[in-house]
Amino acid sequence: MSAPTAYGHEIRTDLGTIRGALAEASTTPFWLDDPDRPAARGGVSGLVSTDLLVVGGGFAGLWTALIAKERDPKRRVVLVEGNRIGWAASGRNGGFCEASLTHGPENGELHFADEMPVLNRLADENFAEIRAAIERYGIDAEWEETGILTVATELHQVDWLREAAEHSANEIFLEGESLRERGNSPLYRAGMFGTDGVAYVNPAKLAWGLAAAAERLGVEIYEHTRVTRLRTDGDVMVAQTAHGEIRASRVALATNVFASLLPELRLFTVPIYDYVLMTEPLSADQLAAIGWTERHGITDSSREFHYYRKSSDNRILFGGYDAVYHRGRRVKAAQDQRPETFERLADHFYSTFPQLSGIRFSHKWGGAIDMSTQLVAFHGSARGGRVAYSAGYTGLGVGATRFGADVMLDLLECRDTERTRLKMSRRLPIPIPPEPLAYPLIQMMRRAVAKSDRNGGKDGILLKLAGLFGVGFDS
Repeated sequence: MSAPTAYGHEIRTDLGTIRGALAEASTTPFWLDDPDRPAARGGVSGLVSTDLLVVGGGFAGLWTALIAKERDPKRRVVLVEGNRIGWAASGRNGGFCEASLTHGPENGELHFADEMPVLNRLADENFAEIRAAIERYGIDAEWEETGILTVATELHQVDWLREAAEHSANEIFLEGESLRERGNSPLYRAGMFGTDGVAYVNPAKLAWGLAAAAERLGVEIYEHTRVTRLRTDGDVMVAQTAHGEIRASRVALATNVFASLLPELRLFTVPIYDYVLMTEPLSADQLAAIGWTERHGITDSSREFHYYRKSSDNRILFGGYDAVYHRGRRVKAAQDQRPETFERLADHFYSTFPQLSGIRFSHKWGGAIDMSTQLVAFHGSARGGRVAYSAGYTGLGVGATRFGADVMLDLLECRDTERTRLKMSRRLPIPIPPEPLAYPLIQMMRRAVAKSDRNGGKDGILLKLAGLFGVGFDS
């Protein structure tokens, strides 16, 4: 029998303690629960004509609109959002902004082995452009490049981290006191610390700042404007909304987790829900007790992994582990809340930092991630080159969406670039079957991933078979 893992699905902390700590937590995502949130914009009414229509007001859409105006200030650009700017994944994620475009080197080698040198360079350039844009437009995104601590919570993960650090010029292996100085948990067996290619942001402030910058350049933004249909009318694309229509020479689809306006793309992503807790603000003494006095983030090395970081007022955001597919392949507001996952996360938080027993949680929320089978985004064009799309970010959208925006614009402008020649811009991932097959298949794969974590990271037959078809679960 395999040894028990550091984390598990069974609750080990007193359930009454957990429920008390969660009782008064707001169900509004912490980042969006801000009195300085911009006022809502109006929606489209009647007929609008434009050179470029961007559908979606998250990071992918906002970057597309902004960069489009930077490339051609005379181009008329209209962005429509079905709800509010940044309200979905872009406003409720953990705020980890990674340079990687491949969800880590292992996943990159699985799908794009011969392109990795180019992808790594393009990733670094894209990351630098994000930093530069935030500075150029004076966006108060709370950008911090403070490094990340990756920890081993199981014995077999120690050698993984040691080997990774040995092959890296920018990461160091930590044990004992050097580890406890960056994070003091009874579950940590070893760690690896690096500072390159990761930053932290307040994601909602980044989205709001990008929208404001785009508007200053002349982008027209409409909220509460859901496009229900996209059709071709000669050389023009027509986007139908509840109260009007938009005629556009070119369209960029940045709807990600929501059902694509191109029906042929709807099987290439599936909504996977991720859940997060935010603690009340911690004192300097409380942070010293857990050895986390610096501003870096932390993640563990399991496939069912946790990620955690500090807010500007020293709360701890703690999320991950459960990746939940709700039967039906739909995105619903009711699925943003899942009490059993919040209780599991609280239990794992107290197991990680027993020094913080009694700490309460101020916010609890969830949201949908657009997962693809290659675990990274895919990009392409359709309708004779008049429509471009970018989707499938699988939780890696804070940084990679800017790259996707550049690809979409390259495609719409008929540019032959390094970006458009990449495999992720020329081919689609393996599709995910429709219901009723999707739910049992995803549950089966999730159980296989959990079993691998319990079995020292060794893959069973199902995961090995999936790997042969180019479906991996390493990141």
